[in-house]
Amino acid sequence: MKAPNFKIYFTGLALICASFGFAQLEIKGKVVDFMKLLPLDNANVYIQNTTIGTISNTDGKFVLQIPQSLAQDTLVVSSIGFKSFKVRVADYDATQDIFLEEDVASLDEILLVAETRPKTGNDIVLRALERLEDNLPDSSYVQKGFLRHKERNSREFKWLIESAITVYDSGYASSSSEHLKVNVDEVRKSYDLRDLDSVFAYVSYKNRNAGKSRLKITDVNRRDLQTSELVNAIRWNDTRVNGLQNIFQGKLNLFRNANDNKALFGEDVLRTHQFQLDTILVDNDRKIYKIKIEDSEAFVGLDTEGMYNEGYHANGWLYIYYDNYAIKRVEYDLTAASKVQKERSKRLFGTQTNHKLVINYMEFEDKMYPNYIYYETPKLVNVGLKGKGKITEAERKRYNENERYYYTVQEILFSEIILDDIVIQTKLQEEWDMDIFSPKPYNEAFWKNYNVLLESDEDEKLIQDLSKRATLFKN
Repeated sequence: MKAPNFKIYFTGLALICASFGFAQLEIKGKVVDFMKLLPLDNANVYIQNTTIGTISNTDGKFVLQIPQSLAQDTLVVSSIGFKSFKVRVADYDATQDIFLEEDVASLDEILLVAETRPKTGNDIVLRALERLEDNLPDSSYVQKGFLRHKERNSREFKWLIESAITVYDSGYASSSSEHLKVNVDEVRKSYDLRDLDSVFAYVSYKNRNAGKSRLKITDVNRRDLQTSELVNAIRWNDTRVNGLQNIFQGKLNLFRNANDNKALFGEDVLRTHQFQLDTILVDNDRKIYKIKIEDSEAFVGLDTEGMYNEGYHANGWLYIYYDNYAIKRVEYDLTAASKVQKERSKRLFGTQTNHKLVINYMEFEDKMYPNYIYYETPKLVNVGLKGKGKITEAERKRYNENERYYYTVQEILFSEIILDDIVIQTKLQEEWDMDIFSPKPYNEAFWKNYNVLLESDEDEKLIQDLSKRATLFKN
């Protein structure tokens, strides 16, 4: 198997807890499509033979913190369908944009391969699923990463959380619900200025285990509720929709959890998905299949607790390496398809696409590890105007369509893989807490040299606006 030969840099537990004590270099740049002269997002930017890396944002920009000791190593910028850019770190010129040229796979070489190969998109994907046990990690590992959680309406950010996280996974063969742990190590930013209709969350929370006598929104008066009741309800609603367990332990971890009961990419994957081979591209000098994800005979569902999250069709793209059928990237959307889900999505969210997921994988020691995760979903804030008769101005303002639901986006960037058994066992003895919504004190020294995702220009302005509003709110 041809691999980038990523290396682990650690000297013991000290590197798990604090790498910020060493001299660092900061590399900034912009990646551009050479032919279209447009910014190239999601380009991989990393130091060759290490797990240190990041991706370019929607403006094509990136920033990367690396140890000074790697100044003589090679900086690599790669993207599917393009020739890779390589330069020694010490020779990198940040004043010049990085232009990537398109790269085309040689079909002649493919035809000369003697191995019997799958020819259809369905067959290629089935082969890739068969090879998951070979291509995904089969033993315990720890990853260090950065999480950005943001919620916004059509005009502004309402909530922002940025955290450093640690993920422990015992390997593909084990159940993630029992053998995958996530811990929130540090919090970089936490602004919460949402104008929540907390009564809606409270009613959903109370009906979670209710019998026949279920509450309705009209049964509850806000003035009759204790603040503690509302806080518990809001936290429950946040966790079930956007908790880290949804991404790592649930159905959305499409390939890691392919062995789970009712997995989206499980044994009956072709009942809910069809796959069409689109073309063959090149990724960092390796051929890669580009495969279209389409709907099939049955609907897709996520089985979310206390929420109708069923009745979808899947669409998107899969990128699978030609040589070993390892999955490099998945772009996965769930769009309302059943009559009930279409009506629900239109009434509550104003959109038919309820889930957007992107997962990038990086290769290390012949195994594929998650490198970048993007997840977007609308989250209901209030139920909108449903009553008949005259509506007061206060009610109309409360149920403003812009405040009915928020777009929630979660991004996770991993930049370190740890395989050392002693380090892992030491880490497992600590308490693990995946609650991203719990406040934590800001540790400036920790964040000084920690690799984070670079905001887009638009997001940076919205975050600055949110931070100003949060400061005024506190004052």
